[in-house]
Amino acid sequence: MRHEEGLLADPSRPPLDAFDLAILGILQRDASTPQRVIGEAVNLSAAAVQRRIRRMERAGVIQANVAVIDPARVGHALTIFVEVELISETAEQIDAVKREFASRPEVQQCYYVTGEADFVLVVVVPSMGAYEALTRRLFFGNSNVKRFRTFVAMDRVKVGLTVPLSHPNEAQGQSPYGATGLT
Repeated sequence: MRHEEGLLADPSRPPLDAFDLAILGILQRDASTPQRVIGEAVNLSAAAVQRRIRRMERAGVIQANVAVIDPARVGHALTIFVEVELISETAEQIDAVKREFASRPEVQQCYYVTGEADFVLVVVVPSMGAYEALTRRLFFGNSNVKRFRTFVAMDRVKVGLTVPLSHPNEAQGQSPYGATGLT
């Protein structure tokens, strides 16, 4: 690994400059923002913004452009967090469980984690009856699930997938935009 700007460069991660970070910040708030408007905000042409967005999409920095939907307004009023502990953790069994959890539309998010639990799931369902039916299929029907714990969300205080963005210069107390005038 090379040393760049005071940080170790990760060769698997494309270098992102202050313009890229500013563009990502705007897109995270509203992915439908016109490229002309983004360009005006970051002092680049719409064509330059388009090239940067395409590069970040190809590199996997931008993984998707989606609409964020309120689950309750489409009939999925319950958000449930589930810790799942497995009996056996061979690579094949872990992969099988990952595939099973990922295949379920009710499983909004799935994390393979460290600690007592092996997985943490975020599940959205219309009712407790629907959740009970899901537990029968995913947990009781899986001979490798040792136990699971359910936490029902009482209120959606903050929900999102926004990633905090910073530039290496910020850690050194400098403006991430240098003399470009970006704000």
